[in-house]
Amino acid sequence: MYLDSTQKEEIFEKFGQGKKDTGSAESQIALFTHRISHLTEHMKLNRKDHSTERALTGLVGKRRALLNYLKARDINRYRAIVKALGLRK
Repeated sequence: MYLDSTQKEEIFEKFGQGKKDTGSAESQIALFTHRISHLTEHMKLNRKDHSTERALTGLVGKRRALLNYLKARDINRYRAIVKALGLRK
């Protein structure tokens, strides 16, 4: 599997409050970003995989919704996570 529990804990520890912080917006955005990059690489090789394309579109929408939420609540946290992940906005 491309993402095991140790990698998830690593992501949550880097972007969240700790390795058990799975619910904060920053950690969820970081996890979605990792999954999006993995699916994007898959789509480059398998252009006709429509189910993966649909899943990728859903993940992008979920990440966008979390980013909008974070932008409305705390602009400094939003700017920090966008800069840390290198997202365009």
